[in-house]
Amino acid sequence: MREKIVGTGVALITPFTADLGVDFTALERLVAYVIEGGVDYLVVLGTTGESATLSREEKDNILRCVARSAGGQVPLVAGIGGNSTNAVLEDFKNTDLRGYSAILSVSPYYNRPTQEGIFRHFETLASKSPLPLILYNVPSRTGSNVLPETVLRLANACPNIIGIKESSGDLHQIQDILSKAPDEFLVISGDDLTAVPCILHGGAGVISVLGQGIPVVFSRMIDLARKGKGDKAMEIHNQIAPLVELIFQEGNPAGIKGLLEVRGLCSSYVRLPLVAPTSNLSRQIESFIKHQGLLQ
Repeated sequence: MREKIVGTGVALITPFTADLGVDFTALERLVAYVIEGGVDYLVVLGTTGESATLSREEKDNILRCVARSAGGQVPLVAGIGGNSTNAVLEDFKNTDLRGYSAILSVSPYYNRPTQEGIFRHFETLASKSPLPLILYNVPSRTGSNVLPETVLRLANACPNIIGIKESSGDLHQIQDILSKAPDEFLVISGDDLTAVPCILHGGAGVISVLGQGIPVVFSRMIDLARKGKGDKAMEIHNQIAPLVELIFQEGNPAGIKGLLEVRGLCSSYVRLPLVAPTSNLSRQIESFIKHQGLLQ
């Protein structure tokens, strides 16, 4: 399984209709678009998918829709996490994961556990998870950082934990994990701007937000980095870095939805407490991708 979750992964958005129902037609269109664009795997129901505002029924329907649309062409990763260990275990039992290869589980948020609490949380999940588990460290959202020593402890103690999506944005932390982790442990960049440096230091790839908006260009950049062609990969990185800044300017996933709307793939509706991108941001995004030739 580890060899499948490499390269360019994308954290899919959840498209909505004007009445804020899930737009399954747009979701099917997006899945086809990113697969055709060369991405290596898809992550469903992550932060970018607005999972916090989705009902249990909606989540189940989205998982089934993506599995059906992907049709086995690429591996799929399901986002299942939370700040109650027992609740996550219940979700494991009650979620239909047919067609999925792994689970991405965020570090507990809001209650800010100690490193020992984080370790025990993931140790418990790993012992019960029906699929290989990928840790998700995103301190800016959870309020606590999964320190390298905790990651390494989990990597060595729990065979069912196969990697980490590292979204601390701290390259020193990423390098620390890479230098000490077991060879088969996947260290995946969770930030578009650290993707290339992470891979050049030995990382397995990225779970990207921007990648679903410009899949051909983004996948080419990651492929170059994985082949050790750092200079060429960094050329693309430098070209698209301003676009990364733009899509996060008004929060995620508002910005990437604005980009996808410009591309005609879906509307930019989001659910409260998030708000749609301003018309000014959408114009900036459209202008940038046109002038940079990113419309393929």
